[in-house]
Amino acid sequence: MPGSREIRNKIKSVRNTQKITKAMEMVAASKMRKAQERMRTARPYGEKIRNVAAHMSHANPEYRHPFLIERDTVKRVGVIVVTSDKGLCGGLNTNVLRLVLGKVKEWEAAGEQIEACCIGNKGLGFMHRLGANVVSQVIGLGDTPRLDKLIGTVKTMLDGYIEDRFDRLMIFYTRFINTMKQEPVIEQLLPLSGARLGTPQGVWDYIYEPEARPVIDDVLRRYIEALVYQAVAENLASEQSARMVAMKAASDNAGSVIDELTLIYNKTRQASITKELAEIVGGAAAV
Repeated sequence: MPGSREIRNKIKSVRNTQKITKAMEMVAASKMRKAQERMRTARPYGEKIRNVAAHMSHANPEYRHPFLIERDTVKRVGVIVVTSDKGLCGGLNTNVLRLVLGKVKEWEAAGEQIEACCIGNKGLGFMHRLGANVVSQVIGLGDTPRLDKLIGTVKTMLDGYIEDRFDRLMIFYTRFINTMKQEPVIEQLLPLSGARLGTPQGVWDYIYEPEARPVIDDVLRRYIEALVYQAVAENLASEQSARMVAMKAASDNAGSVIDELTLIYNKTRQASITKELAEIVGGAAAV
C-alpha cells in the first residue's frame, strides 16, 4: 500500500487537474452560448437564399445551371469534411470521422474515386492518414468562423464539380440538436436535389439585370457557400457543447478519484496510528 505522502501527492495532482477541467468547462459554456447564437442568426439568411434558389430553379427553364443537373453515372465523389481544430470534446470528431470512413469504404468498393476538402485540423489529419486526395483545406478558423476564410476552399470544390472532376459533392459535419446531443450527418450539396431546394408555393420569375445566366450563377454559388457556413456554425456549436459536457464529466470523475484517495489516505493514516499505539502499549507492557 502506498504511503501517506504518495497519496497526498496524488490527491494534490488530481485536484489541480480538476481545477483545469472546471475552468475549461466554464470557458466552453461561455463560447457555447455565443456559438449557438451565431448558428441561429445564420439560419434566416440560409432559409431566404434557399427560397430564392428554389424559385430560380423552377422559373427559368431556358437556362439550367450545372448545379441543378443530375448526372447519369457517379464515378468520382467530392467530400467536404467539417471537424474541429482542437480535441477534448468527447466523441464529437470520432463519430463524424467514423461516418466518413464508412462512406469512403463504400464508395471505393463501388469503384468511385474520392477528392476531399477538409475544414478543421482533426479531419485534415484523418484524411491524410487515410491516404485521400486532399485538394483544399482550411484550419485555424477560431471561435468566430468567417465566410471569407471559407470561400476559397469551397470555390475549389465547386469548380471541380463544374469541371467534371467529380460527379457529386457531399458534406460531413456534426449537427447541433441540443446541449447534450450532437448528431453526425452527411448531406448532398451537388447536384441540388428537389428535396434540398423544395417546391415553392406560387412560383414566380425574376427580372434579371443584365441577364439571367451570371445572376443565377452567383446566387447558386452563394447558396452553396451559405450551406457550408451553416454546417461550420453547427459544428462549432456542437464542439463547444461537447467540450463543456466532457469537461464536466472529467471534473466529476476527478472529484470521485479524490474521494477514493482521501478514503485510502484516512485508512492508511488510521493504520499507522493504530500501529504506533500498539507499539507503545507493547513497550509499556514489556517494562
